[in-house]
Amino acid sequence: MDDLDASSPEVMRTFYRRLYPFKSIFNWLNHQPVPTRLFTHREFSFTLPQDVYLRYNSFNTVEDLKKQVCLLAPTRFEIGPVYTARPKDKKTVRPGAFKPLQRELVFDIDMTDYDSIRTCCKDAAICKRCWGFIAAAVRVLDTSIRDQFGYQHLLWVYSGRRGIHLWISDKEALSLTDEQRRALVNWMMAVQPGKGKEVGKVIARSGTKPLPPCLQFALSELAEVFSDIILNDQDCFGSEEGYDALLHLIPDSKVAENLREKWSTGPYRTSEDKWSDLKNQIKKYPKGTSQRPILTSAMEDIILLYTYPRLDAEVSKHRNHLLKAPFCVHPKTGRVCVPVDPSLIDDFDPEMVPTVGQLLRELDAAGSQNENGMEHHSDWESTSLKPYVDIITKHAQSLMEDVRRGKRETDTTTW
Repeated sequence: MDDLDASSPEVMRTFYRRLYPFKSIFNWLNHQPVPTRLFTHREFSFTLPQDVYLRYNSFNTVEDLKKQVCLLAPTRFEIGPVYTARPKDKKTVRPGAFKPLQRELVFDIDMTDYDSIRTCCKDAAICKRCWGFIAAAVRVLDTSIRDQFGYQHLLWVYSGRRGIHLWISDKEALSLTDEQRRALVNWMMAVQPGKGKEVGKVIARSGTKPLPPCLQFALSELAEVFSDIILNDQDCFGSEEGYDALLHLIPDSKVAENLREKWSTGPYRTSEDKWSDLKNQIKKYPKGTSQRPILTSAMEDIILLYTYPRLDAEVSKHRNHLLKAPFCVHPKTGRVCVPVDPSLIDDFDPEMVPTVGQLLRELDAAGSQNENGMEHHSDWESTSLKPYVDIITKHAQSLMEDVRRGKRETDTTTW
């Protein structure tokens, strides 16, 4: 059953009917047990076989959503913003009156943007080793967003193939305008990925001035990541192509030429050896000389360039952007887009994520039918999907508790 076609309508219909956690998704989006505008005015889009794309769907209840999803059996569905009117009524609303009002602040990190750096895999492939880039990005971004902006309700979701999405559901994040989102994302952007084999560049520093405090703080953790992943595991500077990219990032031509000569005659020097060589070259400049701070800043920038989160900024800047719903099935890998606990991100292995075939086999083994022969609506509890559903359920409960707390605080009744 692991060979099941994840794009087959029959397979997807069974998955949605028996395994998809619609109730938890509803609670997460709606923040309350009874439908509000956060759900009824929310856009859902469906992708059907042969790339048929249905936009501006909306539903009064979670039961209506489940009924339509099971009927259409989409290869995936996406979640959009909350509009001024119900999206299904879009054609009846006067022009200009149909606008996005609220939307989770979302981020997208994809391994594509690390292709010029990673050495273990290429193209669409991903393994536990190159997942280390994503893990490092999650740790840095999760901490930065909580500390700098005070957001608490962060949901990380594996994309099903080789990336990860972040959904921020705090009330303040939901209400951000497009302009505010752009400003926030531009503040978070420290690295601009390169194209093709280009490594990219750091855009967060002005000349040789110190990095902003938030990046200086991140740098201390990323220095360890740089040593573990870039120098040792990936050995990014081991090949001539790899160390050539490093040399192009050194602003002192004399230092770069000295290192090139040494490395070209010593092809077996590891990335760690070459990084030590660069440090030794910098130490040759006495403290107080102009070159010392320039090269020190360059080393910091290299660490950031190779390890700082590479964000797809356009995903985050607009409220009307659609993003794949958690627990969809990736049609090419068959893997479920499961939530991930950021505190355990280093232990996460994308190759071990349950597939739709595996889950349906587990259902068969569990014999998930009750004594009356009727199917349960929480069959996921009998499968390896359960710990992932538990993550979003706990996350939704936290959001709902925030709403209840807010109502209690605004209730001025004293009797």
